[in-house]
Amino acid sequence: MTSVGIMLATNFFGLILVIGLLWLIALSIRDVSFIDAFWAFGMVLLAWGSAIQVGNEGLRAQLLLGLTTLWGLRLAIHLFVRWRRTGEDPRYQKIIASIMKKRHWGWEVTALVSVFLTQAPLLFITSLPAQIGIWASAAAPGSAIGILGWIGVAAALTGIAFETIGDWQLDRFRANPANQGKVLDTGLWRYTRHPNYFGDALTWWGIFLVAADAALWVAAASVIGPLFLSFTLTKWSGKALLERGMKHTRPGYDDYVARTSGFLPWPPKKRGA
Repeated sequence: MTSVGIMLATNFFGLILVIGLLWLIALSIRDVSFIDAFWAFGMVLLAWGSAIQVGNEGLRAQLLLGLTTLWGLRLAIHLFVRWRRTGEDPRYQKIIASIMKKRHWGWEVTALVSVFLTQAPLLFITSLPAQIGIWASAAAPGSAIGILGWIGVAAALTGIAFETIGDWQLDRFRANPANQGKVLDTGLWRYTRHPNYFGDALTWWGIFLVAADAALWVAAASVIGPLFLSFTLTKWSGKALLERGMKHTRPGYDDYVARTSGFLPWPPKKRGA
């Protein structure tokens, strides 16, 4: 059987090849925003790449493959359709312009280094629970799934549902011209300012638990994935970056922040509390 190191190396090499092709596409359309959709789809590719190399025998491997595919395809399609509808993401315009000014690089090099080659290893790290978990399942296909694994399945499905509903509510809100410039504070958005990000994190913590249930070494080797994702969603490129812009473009957003949980769903604070 292929060793876990060779499997991961093969996956990473294949990911870099795909990233290179995507960079060439970005050069032709002068837009890198579609990389957000590939962030999700790339994890599906890595999960299937693992299964192709070592097999998907055993319920654990099938669950990991199924959960990753369900999450990744749903989110990738959602983000791709949004990109096609709204066009280039201003966040990437600002990032590229800032680095070009600071480094004196051309657009092509800046896009390659700051977007594509940056996202590839981060995507790879985040999806480690699925990759390593599938390998561990192939190594012991008859191993039973314990309570920790089933908790992980429930968490992942809840996260996928939470993120899907949050995205649907936001799309409906934005589709109404009367809501332009307003803040969505109903539905799941009443309980957390970022139900989509929370659902994302919950999904991957669930996938991690399914993988970690196989063996302690799997947990130790892959916990960096959900830890990094939680960090980037709450402190780096997710919630923190988005909210900096929202405070300048959405009147009343400060009030929304004051009464609504920043990440974990929680009943809103009462006015004056």
